[in-house]
Amino acid sequence: MRALVSVLCLLPVPLWADDIPLRSAVTEATLYPQGATVTRTVAFAAPAGQHDLILTDLPQNTPLSSVRVAVDGASMGSVTTRNDYVPPRNPDDSAAIKAARDKVKTLEQSLRDAEAKVETIRLEAQAAQARIGFLQQLGEGQAVAGMDAAALRDMVAMIGEETLAAQKTALDARLRAGAADRGLADLRHELDQARAALRALVPLDTPRAMLAVAISSETATEGQVTVTYSINDAGWQPVYDLRLTRETGALKIERGALVRQATGENWRDIALTLSTSRPADQTAPSDIWPWLRRIMDPNAPMPKSLSRGAAADAVAELAAPQSEPMVVQQAAARFDGLAVTYAYPGTVSVASDADRVRVALGTLSLKADIVAQAVPLSDDRAFLMADVTNTADELILPTPEARFYLDGRFIGQRFLEMIPAGGQADLSFGVIDGLRLARVIPQRQEGDKGVFTRSSALDETVRITVDNLTAQSWPIRLLDRVPYSEQEDLQIDWTAQPTPSETDVDDKRGVLEWRFDLPAGDMQTVTLDYALEWPDGKVLR
Repeated sequence: MRALVSVLCLLPVPLWADDIPLRSAVTEATLYPQGATVTRTVAFAAPAGQHDLILTDLPQNTPLSSVRVAVDGASMGSVTTRNDYVPPRNPDDSAAIKAARDKVKTLEQSLRDAEAKVETIRLEAQAAQARIGFLQQLGEGQAVAGMDAAALRDMVAMIGEETLAAQKTALDARLRAGAADRGLADLRHELDQARAALRALVPLDTPRAMLAVAISSETATEGQVTVTYSINDAGWQPVYDLRLTRETGALKIERGALVRQATGENWRDIALTLSTSRPADQTAPSDIWPWLRRIMDPNAPMPKSLSRGAAADAVAELAAPQSEPMVVQQAAARFDGLAVTYAYPGTVSVASDADRVRVALGTLSLKADIVAQAVPLSDDRAFLMADVTNTADELILPTPEARFYLDGRFIGQRFLEMIPAGGQADLSFGVIDGLRLARVIPQRQEGDKGVFTRSSALDETVRITVDNLTAQSWPIRLLDRVPYSEQEDLQIDWTAQPTPSETDVDDKRGVLEWRFDLPAGDMQTVTLDYALEWPDGKVLR
């Protein structure tokens, strides 16, 4: 007894009766495109006095500096966090984990027994092969040297019969072993699934972090601890199905979200909120610094303090950012003028580093102007484009998970750029095979012009045709280009027939646009003429 008392005296104070161990679980999560804010809650009961509430089941990679704690039902004191040397937790496993482990053990034993039977059959084949080897050696031994013809004939017949029987036995064993082994495919697959299910449960014997919360109360009390922290190993990705009705120009964007998390623990039946806020991105404007300019003698060496490398290093150091610690349930959207949040009405379960759970976010209805866009410089057919303005009070996030449908027909999947509220976008809904494009250069002259001007020149004519082979009229947007110059010595003149509807499209110099309606069966021709002239001795690039 004295030895036991001595051991207890050596134990640290927090391990005495004042400690109240608790087991918490994730109850809420707000996910951003990258990162999440996670909330854990756990109820407690404590007698009067001072106690430490011990939570030892936080994921080990929890950013402890971001942990915030609130206590309801008692006065809260200090909060201690630790992600190493964590006291042992309750070793009890959940019923689901025990059942999963038992299933894996049962299937592993069944597979071992079945594989042993297969090996037994293979041993029959090996034994038959050994008999064949013995018979071959028997026919080659010196024992046959003194045999008469009749005895030798009997021995040869016996060896042949036994060898044939042994070969049949070996073949039969190999066939039965192969069939038995193939029959284990379902059992192996079932075992793989059982192991995957066990891994998805993430048993509590994985490393965890600890949280100790000091509380005090003058009377016995019951309450709740709420723990909130931010993580990087979670997020959501938007999923869009864009459905365009060509006749009306109606564009419906069916929105969804793929939810993922790799925190090291499973989330079961949590309240889920999705936010378009992006705390992982830049959250403050860049700074701007004074720009000092000096003049000096062109032959004087540049002072070290003004050297290009030193100046660049100084600016980079000043400008560097400072680091800082089918009824479908649909999420309801809330817009606060800066970001949109979607509160999912039910609960969601997400396995760590395994699941990609899809939830519905509702449908946006927009109006699109449809046009056939023709770029004969690169394409031989036109494409159906929807000119859309985002009239919703929320942005459409960028995602590679955007699928396009035209009149109910799947067109393809590709990356969708971000479309802010009020922003405009040109969305492609596939090729129009009946709108054929051609671009030819029937005339090209290059060489000296004149005897005395000592100049070089290039004259070029481009003929573009758009041929409507479909049975309907199409609004066409035709794009092409002419060269442009930023040098006085390089003179460029160009003409177009018909005249373009717009030049320098989207602030791209030399890019031209024609807009016209092309009836069924008609063809439109556009002719471009441009001339370049530069001084002799120069090279055109």
